[in-house]
Amino acid sequence: MQPIAFVTGADRGLGFALCEGLLERGWRVFGGQYMPDWTDLAALAERFPETLCPVPLDITSVESTRAAAQTVAGMVDRVDLLINNAGVISPTVERAVGDGLDYAEAHREFDVNALGALRVLEGFLPLTNQSAMKRLCFVSSEAGSITRCERQAWYGYCMSKAALNMAIKITFNRLRPEGYTFRVYHPGWMRSYMHGSKNMEADLELEEAAEMALPFFLEEREDEDTLALIDYQGQTWPW
Repeated sequence: MQPIAFVTGADRGLGFALCEGLLERGWRVFGGQYMPDWTDLAALAERFPETLCPVPLDITSVESTRAAAQTVAGMVDRVDLLINNAGVISPTVERAVGDGLDYAEAHREFDVNALGALRVLEGFLPLTNQSAMKRLCFVSSEAGSITRCERQAWYGYCMSKAALNMAIKITFNRLRPEGYTFRVYHPGWMRSYMHGSKNMEADLELEEAAEMALPFFLEEREDEDTLALIDYQGQTWPW
C-alpha cells in the first residue's frame, strides 16, 4: 500500500524539499500551498502528476485547514505522515526591549508557528486516525529551547517556537496512548526564504536539509514513549 503524506508550507524552502524527497521515495504527497503564484510546486506536480497534489492551505484559518482536510479526504482514506513545517519570522525580529517591540508581528509569529500546527492537526485527525503509522512531525527550532537561549532579541519567534514545543508535548500526552508517534526537529540554519529572499549566508542547502530530516521523520525510534527535540546532527536539545 502506497504511503500518504501531507506537508504544510510546501511552496518553497524546506517544505518543498521534503515533498520532493518523499516523492522520490515513492510516497503519495499532498502539499499545503499558501502562495499559488510561486510556481515551483506546480512544476514539481508536473514531474509527479500521479503522486503530488497541491492543496490550498492557510494555517492561520480554521476554515482553510478544514477545507484542506476535506479535499484530501475526497481523494484518499487516510494520511500516514503529517509534517507541520510551515513557519514565519518577522522582519523586525532583531528588536529588543527598549527598541519598541513589534507586537503585531509577534502575534503573527504565534498564529503561524504555534497555533497553525494545532489547526492543521485538528483538521487532519480524522485522516491520521485511519492510519497504522500515525506519524506526526513538527519542524521546531533551537530558538524554542529555554535552557539554551542566549539571544537578547527575537522575542516573537523564540516564544512562538517554545509555545509550539509545549503544544506538541500536550498533544503527545493525549495521542501517544492511541498509537501516534512524534518527531520534533530542529533542521539547522538553512538557505530558506523566511526573510523573503533566499538566505545564502546559511549553512545548509534545502535539499541537503531535507535529506537529513527525512530519515528521522520516517524511521522508527527505539523509545517512542519519550518526546525529544532532535537536531539535524542527531543531538537532543533541552526544552
